[in-house]
Amino acid sequence: MSLFQIFDVSGSAMTAQSIRLNTTASNLANAESLAGTARGAYRARHPVFASLMNEFGASPEGDDATVGVRVLGIVESSAPALVRYQPDNPLADAQGNVYVSNVNSIEEMTNMIAASRSFQSNVEIINTSRDLLLKTITMGGRG
Repeated sequence: MSLFQIFDVSGSAMTAQSIRLNTTASNLANAESLAGTARGAYRARHPVFASLMNEFGASPEGDDATVGVRVLGIVESSAPALVRYQPDNPLADAQGNVYVSNVNSIEEMTNMIAASRSFQSNVEIINTSRDLLLKTITMGGRG
């Protein structure tokens, strides 16, 4: 893998983690939202990622063929909405039930921490690669 490919891989990973953070923030913002029907309740959303592979496969040096991360899309959870009995709520149905989002706040906070750390790691990779590239250029100028 060339030094410049590292920037591409880390950059695409940072983009993917930004999408993951935004999706998680949206889920947390809607964690306690209510609806009058199970169908109308907010459903947790999660991004789906795929590795981008070099179209020619691995390089002759035996390097990995991965060249980045791509977001395939965002999927909606199939878990059922939670049902609460709140007959005083204006959104309640005829049985007095309201439907709450299926977002698991603990799972979402875990996702947020993992995405944040992954983003931070990729920033460090870019910074270290940049420093190595600058030192290489400086060493080449001494000859």
